[in-house]
Amino acid sequence: MRIGKILLITLLLIGFNACKEAKKETQEIAKIEAPAPDPMEFGFHLNDYVVVKDTVRNGDTFGKILEKNHVGYGTVFNIVEKTKDTFDVSRIGVGKPYTLLCTKGDSLQRPECFIYQPNSIDYVVIKFKDSINAYKESKPVKIVERETSGVITSSLSGAIDEAGLSQRLVGDMSDIYAWTIDFFRLQKGDEYKLVFTEKYINDTTFVGIEKIKAAYFKHNGEPFYAFEFETDSVKQIVDYYDEKAKNLRRAFLKAPVVFKNVRISSRYNLRRRIKLYGNRIRPHKGTDFAAPIGTPIISTANGVVVESARRGGNGNYVKVKHNSTYTTQYLHMKKRKVKVGEFVKQGDVIGWVGMTGNTSGPHVCYRFWKNGKQVDPFKQKLPDADPIDAKLKESYLEFIKPLKTRIDGIEIQLPQEEIKEEEAITVIN
Repeated sequence: MRIGKILLITLLLIGFNACKEAKKETQEIAKIEAPAPDPMEFGFHLNDYVVVKDTVRNGDTFGKILEKNHVGYGTVFNIVEKTKDTFDVSRIGVGKPYTLLCTKGDSLQRPECFIYQPNSIDYVVIKFKDSINAYKESKPVKIVERETSGVITSSLSGAIDEAGLSQRLVGDMSDIYAWTIDFFRLQKGDEYKLVFTEKYINDTTFVGIEKIKAAYFKHNGEPFYAFEFETDSVKQIVDYYDEKAKNLRRAFLKAPVVFKNVRISSRYNLRRRIKLYGNRIRPHKGTDFAAPIGTPIISTANGVVVESARRGGNGNYVKVKHNSTYTTQYLHMKKRKVKVGEFVKQGDVIGWVGMTGNTSGPHVCYRFWKNGKQVDPFKQKLPDADPIDAKLKESYLEFIKPLKTRIDGIEIQLPQEEIKEEEAITVIN
């Protein structure tokens, strides 16, 4: 009986020690680290090379970069000649990143490949180890759809910044509503909602806004919807229309310069008094858009240039006749780009902001004629652009149904100060 008990205890101890040893072995195996993954970029195994990453500096050229990395002038010349149809090496820009893949086990670490990134997505590969060839590629981009909303307290730019979003949205919104909303007169309390897409590489690196799919802007109590819609899939023509399929574009833009770069410094005013002239009334029949010297000035509508000259207080100016009813003029240019007789399209650059003629600061004075009389363009009911094709209207209205439901369902995000005020009221109550 005693022998049996001893045998049982012995077996239990053997089993316990075996388990203990197995557990210890498992722990030791767990401590063994897996080998680091072989890093890849631009389609190359980076562990196979000595990798040199840098940015183009002032004074750098393609040739200088390679020569200081032990590539002879003759080789550089051959590379330039054989790759010129794929990539013009003279177009590398200061501040843009480049990568050199160099030989391992070579004291000189000679480059075998040059990779240039003109932007965060696209890159150019020039290989010259055995033979010379070049090609262009793009990193895989993931598109992520997002929603946002807000209330204007001081400016659209400030509202977008407070939401932690890209300022690109400000430009995109001002482009969409360029014909329908005066962004220089936004009111405190105006609201916006957006459905838009962002671009990411490697799932985490934000590389910009792709597009706005749907927008809602409540200005002065009036709602303005905008939905992106492709009207021609072959030519990839895309435009924005409202909830009734009405084109948001007008025959005229609201401003002759891009909204985000400028402010209105003086409006059309027939009763304006000027201190410089003894506070006497001197009518101002234009709208002044203050902007940095060199800012592009664009034609607000299609038309023909009827004047392009430098004269008196106007300085350098351009005058465009759009049709038998409307004519526009752009004063104080630094330089004119167009000549008399040229046809210009809406949005074409016709000159650059300057300070020529009678002016105390850089701006463009925009003048607007209707039936031969100068008028305030912001008070005119301007003609619409062409409506959506009747054949597409039904499919457009079906297309926007879910988008409109979605954008209507987005709750307006209040500014932080208003949230704090509401919380304080709740606590008091």
